[in-house]
Amino acid sequence: MSAAVLLALNDVGVRFGEVRALQGAALQIHRGEFIALIGANGSGKTTLLQVLHGLLPHSGTRTVNPPGRAQTMVFQRPFMLRLSVLNNMRLALWLARVPAAERRQRADEALDRAGLSALRGRPARALSGGQQQRLALARAWALKPDLLFLDEPTANLDPSGKKEVEAMLAGFAAEGMTLVMSTHNLGQAKRLATRVVYLDQGVIRADLPTAHFFERSVDERLDLFLKGDLRWEV
Repeated sequence: MSAAVLLALNDVGVRFGEVRALQGAALQIHRGEFIALIGANGSGKTTLLQVLHGLLPHSGTRTVNPPGRAQTMVFQRPFMLRLSVLNNMRLALWLARVPAAERRQRADEALDRAGLSALRGRPARALSGGQQQRLALARAWALKPDLLFLDEPTANLDPSGKKEVEAMLAGFAAEGMTLVMSTHNLGQAKRLATRVVYLDQGVIRADLPTAHFFERSVDERLDLFLKGDLRWEV
């Protein structure tokens, strides 16, 4: 495997009982990419993210290069502990075995980056939805992962909250972090991603650089999806 390939899937499948959530998935993630996963509800985006992060059993192979590479995932509804904003940060760093001497500085830098320094003493669960998502991203960034997976990170946010989160993600990418994000927001995929992967009924049907993805017809069902005409029962 090339040194630039951080993670690769080959012929990966996932079943939940009789349901095939993912089948024949082949994907390589290269250093510095920002990949957007798009597709209708139930297309397999979240399942693919969880396989990439190593959370689901599957057929086929998943290869991380090198083994043990640092990675983390931010969920659509991030879990906040019944602690202050600062202590949510500190506990995440402790669990990641970050040396005690580094935790305070990393926490302070992450909260400053997320615009949450003034709220460090507030209970994390008292934050707004947008603030909680920014705190989740700050926790992830403080761990300094090579790979960051994101499941619909702006799905429940108002326009202002979406803009703030997008700005953080763009900053992570500019620093060289590798990101893989599921999204229903096609404009967001165009703005942020360097590559777009389209899933349909558990199958990867298109995988192209963003500049090409929205400019050419590569799949009939993708065309219907982009037009908003792909019915769920098709």
